[in-house]
Amino acid sequence: MATASTTTTTTTRFPTRNPNPNPNPKLPHLLSFKSSRYPSLLPHLHLRRRFSSISAASTGDQTIVPFDSEKPREECGVVGIVGHPDAAHLCSLALHALQHRGQEGAGIAASDLSTLRSSTGLGLVSEVFDPSKPGLSLSSLTGPAAIGHVRYSTAGAAASIHNVQPFLASYRFGQLAVAHNGNLVNYPSLRSSLEEKGSIFNTSSDTEAILHLIATSKSRPFLSRVAEACSYLRGAYSLLFLTADKLLAVRDPHGFRPLVLGRLPRANGAPSAVVFASETCALDLIGAKYEREVEPGEAIIVDARTLDISTSCLMPSKPRKACVFELIYFALPQSLVFSHPVYESRYSFGATLAAESPVPGADVVIPVPDSGFFAALGFSERSGVPFQQGLIRSHYVGRTFIQPSQAIRDLGVKLKLSPIKGILAGKSVVVVDDSIVRGTTSSKIVRLIRDAGAKEVHMRIASPPIIASCYYGVDTPSSEELISNRMDIEGVRKEIGADSLAFLSLESLRGLLGDEAPSFCEACFSGDYPVPPVEYEDVNSKEPLYVA
Repeated sequence: MATASTTTTTTTRFPTRNPNPNPNPKLPHLLSFKSSRYPSLLPHLHLRRRFSSISAASTGDQTIVPFDSEKPREECGVVGIVGHPDAAHLCSLALHALQHRGQEGAGIAASDLSTLRSSTGLGLVSEVFDPSKPGLSLSSLTGPAAIGHVRYSTAGAAASIHNVQPFLASYRFGQLAVAHNGNLVNYPSLRSSLEEKGSIFNTSSDTEAILHLIATSKSRPFLSRVAEACSYLRGAYSLLFLTADKLLAVRDPHGFRPLVLGRLPRANGAPSAVVFASETCALDLIGAKYEREVEPGEAIIVDARTLDISTSCLMPSKPRKACVFELIYFALPQSLVFSHPVYESRYSFGATLAAESPVPGADVVIPVPDSGFFAALGFSERSGVPFQQGLIRSHYVGRTFIQPSQAIRDLGVKLKLSPIKGILAGKSVVVVDDSIVRGTTSSKIVRLIRDAGAKEVHMRIASPPIIASCYYGVDTPSSEELISNRMDIEGVRKEIGADSLAFLSLESLRGLLGDEAPSFCEACFSGDYPVPPVEYEDVNSKEPLYVA
């Protein structure tokens, strides 16, 4: 990358942004260069609306939406381990714990203190690192430091192995691997600027732009090159970098996506290994002890030889905007995210929903498995209506694409969810789910419960209506496809066929978050974007450049 990036004579004007003072006096302020600069918007780019990153197939005049695409998708999860002789193997175990954050690709890059090696592939972690498959195995990824990544891709990129991280590259200062959770809202303009300066891209991932920015930086040392690169970035990024002898963790100044730090004790008095992960569930699986979050705008660098840790304020302070949907849906319930126990948050969402939108005369409360479980439990205990598992989810069925006929579509739903007639028949049923996106799955669930003999079906949603797309690392449909953007609550109720429908109000959600409410990003519920999305296409290119 560096060779292509440094042989350019094209120049681009960069407006200067005044540097801010050190936002945290406990952390040394790294920014060694005189000012932070960012690329101006290129004149040959023009605004383009974002299309859905989840495609729907068409048969005649009927649109067919994959059953599993109803929920928003977390783009990926990251893990890094340094200071353990089996770092890559531990990395693979931690990735299993993060598999819910991405199921379409996985990879690990490891360092033996002189050379970096990586292995990536399409599929689940167990499939990518299947010892019976050809290619680099885990046993080949030797050394005391490793980073890993699980990925959920956007449409059109799922089949490309080139987009699976960690990315491993060589440049004039050696080898560098990177794993990224998040989304850069200025990626199209960044990429166009870099291409005009001579960079050649091998992927359609915004993460590759970060590598090019580091490769073209003239700053020293490595941490300063990363700081300069991050000064160009707008949007969400929790990043792990691996060099031959260092592991570096970086979080964007708003702290959109989670990233935590932990310690893994070792036998015989050996120093504890240092672990970074998207969620604490990954720490728990490998026996690491959670210490704290990586702070927004912070960089933590670990020396792989000595395990010395240094921390710096990489970027000027900005208001924290942690993704509230991590608490609502993405994170596993046993995780601690943004210092909040996830299961407690979901329980409180359901309990508050029961208080503000009760269902008089209800016989039973059931969750939509698995993400609606704790919200349904909270709803049940607050309302006094018995809790039951009325729907059983099959975990052994792959992605199911619904077929054109109504009968086959209903059978497709039953592959994933099986109703228990003895719980539902003749009952007034409260169904608790975490969210409604397009409404397609909710309508199928209502029909499934009615077919099982339910007398009434009342939907209760433990989050506010989703009215806007996310641009910070969550794969959501375009606003036009979001049912709550197109209809009011009564319209949604009629569309999904429920006897009643209620959402947790945005005011109640903010109340539950308390004094921390302003520090959470709620753009999908309010349309108020902390970092305005910048979407462009290159009019000279045959293919548009999409955010995400």
